[in-house]
Amino acid sequence: MTKNILLVCSGGMSSSVLVKRMQKAADTRGIDTRIWAVADVRSTEAAKEADVILIGPQIRFLLNKMKERADGKPVAVIDMMQYGQMNGEKVLEQALALLPESNQ
Repeated sequence: MTKNILLVCSGGMSSSVLVKRMQKAADTRGIDTRIWAVADVRSTEAAKEADVILIGPQIRFLLNKMKERADGKPVAVIDMMQYGQMNGEKVLEQALALLPESNQ
């Protein structure tokens, strides 16, 4: 089953690098994922397709707003250190850990 992981950030630029690194890590591990990033202004529609939503540390103040948009889906702020290092493997692990057992 494909795991749909949405990254929400302020502009979408730096997250695109992280998306590529996360996808590479998932592919290496044989995990079927769809990972994409959108800016906050486009997150309402994108959240409907996601299984888990991670938001960039620079917009952590939007966490409660994103939880409302997520309709019960897991939402978390990406670890600031992992985001800064663009550590796709660690951020992928963070996303997978948030998924319910049935979707892992």
